[in-house]
Amino acid sequence: MEKTKISIIEDNKVIRDNVSKFIGFHEEFELAMIHGSVESFLYEIEANPKKNTDILLLDIGLPGMSGIDALPILLERKPEMNIIILSTYEEEDMILKALCSGACSYVSKKASLTEIVEAIRIVVNGGSYMSPSIAREIINHLMGGRVSKATILSERQKEILEKLVDGKSYNAISEELFISIETVRSHIKKMYKVLHVNNKTEAITKYMKGHIG
Repeated sequence: MEKTKISIIEDNKVIRDNVSKFIGFHEEFELAMIHGSVESFLYEIEANPKKNTDILLLDIGLPGMSGIDALPILLERKPEMNIIILSTYEEEDMILKALCSGACSYVSKKASLTEIVEAIRIVVNGGSYMSPSIAREIINHLMGGRVSKATILSERQKEILEKLVDGKSYNAISEELFISIETVRSHIKKMYKVLHVNNKTEAITKYMKGHIG
C-alpha cells in the first residue's frame, strides 16, 4: 500500500518534533518535509519540484509569512495538497479565514497526538476534520442570532454540520444520511462559502458584517 506523504510547517521545535515523531510511528504515513517556516518549505519544493506532499500540517503564527497568507500560495504550487491547520488560534474570524483560503480541516493545538492522526486519516478518506471546539465556533457563527443565520442553512446542511462536529468523514455522513458523497461535498462546499457569491472571501465578509438577513 502506498504511504500517505505528510509534511509539517511548525516553528515550535517541541511541537514539531513530537508531532513528526508520532506520525512516524504509523506505517501508513511517510514524513516528506518538515520546516519551521513557509519560506523554507517553498524553497524546498522549488528546489525539488518532484517532491510531493499529500497532506500538510500548517501552523498559523509563523515567523515571516503567516499560515493564513501562505494558504493560497501553497495551494497554487501544490493544488492537490490537502492542508490541515494546526493552530492555537480558535477565534471565529481566524477559522473562517483559514477555511475560506483553502484549508480543508482545522485542528486545535490542544488536541492530542492521537486526534491529529485521526484528523489526517479522515482527510485521507476524503473527509474534513474540525476539533470540536473549532466546529462549535463555526456552528455558533452560522446558527447564532446576529442575523437570521438559521434561515441560511437548510435542515440537511445543519445535519451535516453536526456530523462534522463529531469528526465524521464524508463517507460516514453519506451512509448515515443516505445521500451520495458528491451531495455531501456539495453541501459542505456551500457551508464553507456560506452564501453563493463571486468568491468565498466576499461571502464571509458580507456575512460577518451582517449584510445578509
